[in-house]
Order: sequence, then C-alpha cells, then structure tokens
Amino acid sequence: MNRSLAQALSVVFHPLLLPTYLFAFILYYMPAAMLTLPLESRWVVMGIVVLSTFVVPGIGAYTMVRMGQLDSLEMDRREQRGLPLLFTAICYATTAYLLYRTSALDDIFFFVMGLIAASVFLTYFVSLFWKVSAHGVGLGGTLGLLLVLNRLMPDGSITMAIVVVVALSGAVLSARLALNAHTPAQVYAGYGAGFLLTIVTAYIAY
Repeated sequence: MNRSLAQALSVVFHPLLLPTYLFAFILYYMPAAMLTLPLESRWVVMGIVVLSTFVVPGIGAYTMVRMGQLDSLEMDRREQRGLPLLFTAICYATTAYLLYRTSALDDIFFFVMGLIAASVFLTYFVSLFWKVSAHGVGLGGTLGLLLVLNRLMPDGSITMAIVVVVALSGAVLSARLALNAHTPAQVYAGYGAGFLLTIVTAYIAY
C-alpha cells in the first residue's frame, strides 16, 4: 500500500470519527422499529455526538500541540498519548451520561456511547505501558457493535454493513502497518480488544 493511500485511510477512519459514523448509521439506516426517537429530531443526537466526540476532543488535542504538550496530532510517541486519550475518554463518558439522563432517548444510544467511552478508557490504560493501536480498538469495537445490532434487529439484517466494516478494517489496519505507526501485535491486539470488549459487554447486558 502506498503511503498516500495509507495516510488517507488513517485520517478518514480516525478513531475520533468512528462515533460519528456509527451514530449516523444507527440514526438514519437502522429500521424504524428499533428507535422511538422521531426522524425529525434525530439531528439533535447527531449534533451532540459530532460536537462531543470529534470537535471538542479535536480542539483539545490541537490545543495540546500549541501548548507544546504534544509533538503533533499524530501522537507517534506512546508517552504523549496518555493526556489526549484521557481527555477524549472523559468527553465520551460525559456524552454517554448525557444520553442516559435524557429520558426521551432510546437506550441503545447510551449503550453504544458507553461502550465507545469504555474502549477509549481501555486504550488509555493500555497506552500507559504499550502503544496499542487506537484505530484497531475502534474498528474492532465497531464490528462488534454491528454484530450486536444485527442480533437485536426485529427483522432484516445489516450483513452488508458488517462485510464493509470487515473489509475497511483490513484496509485501515494495513495502512497503519504501512505507515510504521504500529507493530502487527499492537494492531491485532487493539482490534481484538475492541471486539471482545463489545461482545462481552453486550452478552452481559442483553
């Protein structure tokens, strides 16, 4: 894989963007029977997710670069990943709590956001000792969530979406290896950890 394509895949499927993609899929693709939130009101949830999981953490990371706490937004050095990951995890956990406290919203929103927050906290703790792939954790968790949603659906299936995520996972993880951002162990461990966290949590919850 050439470097330009690898960089493009890494940016387009950056971990900070995965919650936006997931919630857009749930809000506008899943069957109406799975959600009670009216279609015309779903943009509010979408806006909250984009703001709190992408815009605010992104601004936080940029501020850390400007203040000299990070060398760059890529955070190539493991030692510099802790603070931005912790800040992001807190943003995600706050969003999950907000979704939980809003009684008009479906439980699935809190469940998904809570799992994403947990995966970021997991990435943070592992990164204190080892540079696990955040892309891997995010994509593994995404695949796990789609499998869970597929099982919960009253009718139909999202098999095609699952196949697409599997293919994209292979491409993005290959991109991370092509850029020498991680070792194979860091990529595969991250993917497996994200997937298992989602599946085990869903099994306990449902």
